[in-house]
Amino acid sequence: MHEAAGDAIGVRCHYQLIEVFGAAHVELGRLFDGVRRLGFAGVNVTYPYKEAAVPLLDELAPAAKAIGAINTVVVCDGRLVGHNTDSTGFRSAVRPLVEQSGRGPVALIGAGGVGKAIAFALAELAIADLRVFDADPTKTADLVARLAGRVRTTPCATAAEALIDAVGVVNATPVGMTPDRSAPIAAGLLRADQFVADAVYSPLWTPLLLAARAVGAKTMTGRDLAVHQAADAFELFTGVRPPEDVLGRAFDAVMAARNRDAASPLAGRSDEGGRTK
Repeated sequence: MHEAAGDAIGVRCHYQLIEVFGAAHVELGRLFDGVRRLGFAGVNVTYPYKEAAVPLLDELAPAAKAIGAINTVVVCDGRLVGHNTDSTGFRSAVRPLVEQSGRGPVALIGAGGVGKAIAFALAELAIADLRVFDADPTKTADLVARLAGRVRTTPCATAAEALIDAVGVVNATPVGMTPDRSAPIAAGLLRADQFVADAVYSPLWTPLLLAARAVGAKTMTGRDLAVHQAADAFELFTGVRPPEDVLGRAFDAVMAARNRDAASPLAGRSDEGGRTK
């Protein structure tokens, strides 16, 4: 998406994937030191490091500091500054659904890094009540405390409790992300008069969204969040607002290619060295 946006506005951009699995504090610190020294304009940070990265940065934008999680780091004169475009991106993506729902109560499943960002986005959209459930009650309590004075927030002991009378449901957990095919909410709890959004975009149609569509609920895939947050991050990296339709087409092209690969007769076959082709 970022490289396509650069091409569209005449700016040469290279977006490098840096895969880090199971990194501890020291390892992440070394990675960020490399980002600082190697001339990056910035980096995006994804699951599961959106909270762990916070103490490793030199500065946080005010909104990111309030949220307690980041997904975008900009290098400014050798200093690493953390931002959260998950929050601004989700706010842009979900605004029409919130307005159509009358800004009633919304159930948020998951209070981790992306859950915090989504919660602040919903607070800025002035919903009546944010009902939070996380399998870790300490995460729920932390998010409720962070939102004090911003929006009425109700901690819930179960997902079913969070969904009572909710006009909207948002999954902010990795449940349903490939290869997981489970759902964070029992299908029987969903209603046709709700909107259901999922932060997961791989697969685009998660088990949760398929169940929501089956009961006639309005749905929002992770595509909208992915595109909007990328547009906001690109602007932070370059100082130029990118054309979001270009980012959207780039996202769609990648997802289409993944689907073709998954449907290939060779998908899942391994060579003698054990590598998947």
